[in-house]
Order: sequence, then structure tokens, then C-alpha cells
Amino acid sequence: MQIRALVLNIIIILSGAILLSCGRSTTEQYNKEFDLAGIKKRGELVVLTDYNSISYFIYKGTPMGYQYEILNELAKELDLELVLKVSNDINDSFEKLNNHECDILAMNLTNINSRREKVCLLEPLGKTSQVLVQKKPENWEQMAGYNVMKHLVTEQIDLADKTVHVANNDAYIERLTNLSNEIGDTINIEIVQHYAAEQLLSLVDKGEIDYTVCEKNIMKLYMPFYPDLYYQTPVSFDQNYGWAVHKKAFELQNELNKWFRKFKKSAKYAVLYNKYYVHRSASMRVVSDYISVSGGKISPYDELIKKYSETIDWDWRLLASLIYQESRFNPNSKSWAGAFGIMQLMPVTAKTFGANSDSSVEIQVKAGTKFIKWLDKRYADSIPDKNERVHFILASYNAGPGHVDDARRLTAAYGKDSKVWKDNVDFYVLNKSNPEFYDSEYVRHGYLRGIETYNYVNQIMSRYEAYKKVIQ
Repeated sequence: MQIRALVLNIIIILSGAILLSCGRSTTEQYNKEFDLAGIKKRGELVVLTDYNSISYFIYKGTPMGYQYEILNELAKELDLELVLKVSNDINDSFEKLNNHECDILAMNLTNINSRREKVCLLEPLGKTSQVLVQKKPENWEQMAGYNVMKHLVTEQIDLADKTVHVANNDAYIERLTNLSNEIGDTINIEIVQHYAAEQLLSLVDKGEIDYTVCEKNIMKLYMPFYPDLYYQTPVSFDQNYGWAVHKKAFELQNELNKWFRKFKKSAKYAVLYNKYYVHRSASMRVVSDYISVSGGKISPYDELIKKYSETIDWDWRLLASLIYQESRFNPNSKSWAGAFGIMQLMPVTAKTFGANSDSSVEIQVKAGTKFIKWLDKRYADSIPDKNERVHFILASYNAGPGHVDDARRLTAAYGKDSKVWKDNVDFYVLNKSNPEFYDSEYVRHGYLRGIETYNYVNQIMSRYEAYKKVIQ
């Protein structure tokens, strides 16, 4: 009997292990290039997330999001560079994962049968449920509660012959299809392409559609701004949600599951959850003009930035990223070194290009772009590639062209390409605080705290890439 019990326990343990590893089989072969070892060898963690007011967005010029911040913590833990891609098409996302165009789907993917067939769903991040969203009747504030409820769908069976508009999300579609079977009648499901669930809320609020489906925890964020909407009719039970990886990326599955179990118990995770799902600022943020999901603005000065970016033939979002780096769009900003205003020009530079500390924001932006144009002309002959030249202009804007010229001479002297920034000139900028380099015969401008300029360029370009993903 003891042997039989022992065998039974072993079978149970093995069965659990198989379930946790998404059906791992010892006979399956998988290209290690796409598993954890290959990811670490390439040095980049490529992640696909969705673009909405929870997962990933731009707010007042800053990339933010629940998934985004968790991903940054994970990338630090794994010592990898985070490469972020964005898609709101769930089927396209699954296809990209299975075609190895990304390593992880960092989305709130509910754990449903159709998804488990396509991907490996990881340790749950949390739980949520789907609710029906509908508009309360006109003048509901003056009506008795009973009369309000008479006008609403409060029982799932009352969805028979109703039309529910949903985002192209297989969890909503699968749940409504199952619910239609459960009530023994037809629920008409209208799929709205290119809309996230939260964007459909405004259509219900305007009376353009009658019903949609949304996660309950997201709906709670929007309720202060949609008092006319009712969301107390559930269409699902509580469901686990979390991330997904390729079904055969076993090492990555194990590493992420282990990390999630630890991270979810941390104070950091509690702070992040409250920041995006609970705190009042989260509700204020989702309807701000300066959130990219609905407002689409980066700053109060977008029109000025667009206007003057044309004079230097830059994408306005690149100029916006530079200005954010300099002043966070604060025209009253002053640095310890004397730089002032929205473009943080030094007084001598500002005077050269027609501005001073009393100048309007427009004059400051105009002067800053004149300075950029001057730098561009300075490098045009020696760095013919326009996109490459941007890095040198940014570095010069921060440290001055003399220090960048020193780094270029060092680059050439050590046999590298002085016309290329990454892994060439950036190395010598970074190391210009090292006496081995700043005492060199090729250096005319001495010591530079190069880490600041190196990070300055990288941060502006990284933020610019983020802006391009979500700002038109």
C-alpha cells in the first residue's frame, strides 16, 4: 500500500510539472536561440505589449504603464536590454510570438482554453472579471432605483437578441459566445477593429452603441468620469490573467514563473498595482489630454514644437523628446550652471541665436532650433548620414561640440569609425572621464563627465522610439 501511495504521489507531481511547463515533453526539440540562453546571448529581451491606459502609454512626455514598469524590473533582473514592441491586435500578437518576433507577450491575458492551445500562459499576475457596460436611462438621478434598474440588463439571460460591441479580443468573443450557448439564445457580437475596450466606453456613454464588455478593474478607473455608465452585470467569473511565452520556451517559462512568484510578494509590486489600478491619480490620468491613448498630446507646446521642427527637418517627436530631457516642458526651469527655459540654453548660446531669459517660449524654441540647425550644418560634410548625425547633434547640444570632436578624434586614432555613434564614438564620449583618454594628444578640451552625455543621447533616442509607437 505504501508503494502504491508513493507511485500515486509521483504521478501527481509529474502531472503538475507537465501542467506548469505548458505540456512540456522530453521528446520535443526547440531551437535554443529562442529560449533563455539565446536571449541572454543576444543581450536583448524583445517584448510585445498592448497600448492602452494601463499597460503602456505616454503621459506628459513620459513612457509609463503597469506592464512597462514590470518589464523594466524584469530586464534589470535578467541584465538585458528591453526592446519593446506594441500591438493591440491579439491574434497578430500570438502570431508574432509563435514566429519568434518577440520573446514575451506582456499583456493581461486571461487564462482561457483557446489561448492555452496557442501559447504558454505564465504565473498569474492577478485576477479580474468581465462586465457588461451600458448606459443608464436619461435623468436617472431623479428616478427611484427600481425604475433605473428596469431600463438595464441586470441578468445575463436578458442579453438575448441584444448586440454587444467588443474590441477584437478573443477572451471577450469566446466568453460572449459561450454565454450565448448558456442562455440558449443569440447574443449578437459586433467586433470593432482598432479599438481597445476602454475606447468603446465613450461610444456607450455617447449613446452610439448600447453595450460593450470591459474588465472590471479597468472600469473602476473610468467610473469617476462616466457616472452615466452601469457596469454591475457580470459576464464572467473571476479569471486569472498574466503574460505568455512560446509553448516550447521551457527555460524562459521556468525563469519567469520563478521571478513572478517572488516579485508579486514584493513591496515594489504592491506600489505598482496601486499606482495603476487603485490610486486616485490613475483615474485622473486616464482622461488627461496628455495621455497618448485618448488626448494624444505630449506637452502644452506641441504646436510650437511641430512648427519649429520643420525648420530643422526633424520629426517633431524627436524635438519633443529633447525638450523633455532638458526641461520637462517647464519654461521656468533653471539649472545650477545657468541654463534656462524650455530649451535649457546657456546665456551665451541663447544670445547668439536671439533669445534671453525673458524671451517667450516661442522665441526660446526658435533659438534652440537655430542652435540645432547650426550643429547640423557643422557636421553635415563629415557625417553625411542624416539619422546618424542626429546622435552627434544631441551629444553636442549637451556637452558642446568640442568634447564631441575630441571623442571623434580618439575614435579614429583607435581604429574605429568616427562617423558612427553606437559602439564607436559613444565609447570615447563615455570614457572621456578616464585620464587614459582625456590626457591623450588627440584631446583638446580635457575632462568630460561622459556618462551624462552618453545617457543623455540614449535616453532621448529611447524616448523618441516610445513616442513613435504611440503618438501620431
